[in-house]
Amino acid sequence: MSLTERAGLALLHRTNPERAHGLSLLALRTGLVPLPGVITSPRLETRLAGMVLPNPVGLAAGYDKNAVALAALSRAGFGFVEAGAATPRPQPGNPKPRLFRLSEDRAVINRFGFNNEGMEAIGARLAARTRSPVPVGLNLGANKDSTDRAADFARVLAHCGPHVDFATVNVSSPNTEKLRDLQGPAALAALLAGVMEARAGLPRPIPVFLKIAPDLHDDELAGIAEVARTSGLSGIIATNTTLARDGLASAQKAETGGLSGAPLFEKSTRVLARLSQLTEGQLPLIGVGGIASPEQAWEKIRAGATAVQVYSAMVYEGMSLIARIARGLDRLAAEQGFARVNDATGTGRDHWL
Repeated sequence: MSLTERAGLALLHRTNPERAHGLSLLALRTGLVPLPGVITSPRLETRLAGMVLPNPVGLAAGYDKNAVALAALSRAGFGFVEAGAATPRPQPGNPKPRLFRLSEDRAVINRFGFNNEGMEAIGARLAARTRSPVPVGLNLGANKDSTDRAADFARVLAHCGPHVDFATVNVSSPNTEKLRDLQGPAALAALLAGVMEARAGLPRPIPVFLKIAPDLHDDELAGIAEVARTSGLSGIIATNTTLARDGLASAQKAETGGLSGAPLFEKSTRVLARLSQLTEGQLPLIGVGGIASPEQAWEKIRAGATAVQVYSAMVYEGMSLIARIARGLDRLAAEQGFARVNDATGTGRDHWL
């Protein structure tokens, strides 16, 4: 991390967390953040559900909720970028404060509640973007006051799907009441049937992923794996934030919401490895949760991930972390004798089971 980036982070950390989030997006949009451009190599290039990624390091949903900084993010070193979550209608989300830094734990708690400008505004930005080698996807959400939340996911996909490279069904946010109930096998199968019908109506089919919670029991994971196999899903993103609060030291550890960052790494990686086992390595998995170094990204891949996503660690490590992880994965693959990073997928799964 450069001295300039370190100073910028220090300044942001003296600011209200949600305001700092907005300022970081503004800095990206106005060119104040040095960006490395697309990072790739023969070892890093990754095939994921029919997409070709320059590298397997992605941006998780929640950072660029309204798709306002996609051009800059596509030059920030990411191999793919996920915007959103987007809901059919705009909604303000939960009352503030709703974002908390847990600096002692290198963690974040948020209870945003799908605050976003709605699918029409977000879809217009997605349609206007300049295409790049970095695939851009959209996280699909449901309005809090919707009478048919399952249908909301299909509505957003139908509206925005023509303008993205992939989509993610997000039924695992802990910040919309009863949303996680849609992870049950029967409800999930019905929801995904509607989403797949919407995908069939798009000008071109795009991969559809499912993002799951880390707080699922083994039988629940088995049910999700079975639904994923039969529904036509392109893959699973494991995992979203957790409701657990084990072993935290920060004063704000009792705030309600989803916990992300360093404390989530082990829990989410175990879920990832179990899903890899349940799906017998036949379904692409994206590993998310607590990644803050090339070595941790490598562990996710060895646990079963085809690709990974990063978000909370950027709060503490800055945007340059992404290039460090991508280049570090290239180095680690070379050191361990793999021609491609993805050749290591699942090779260390048993360690996490």
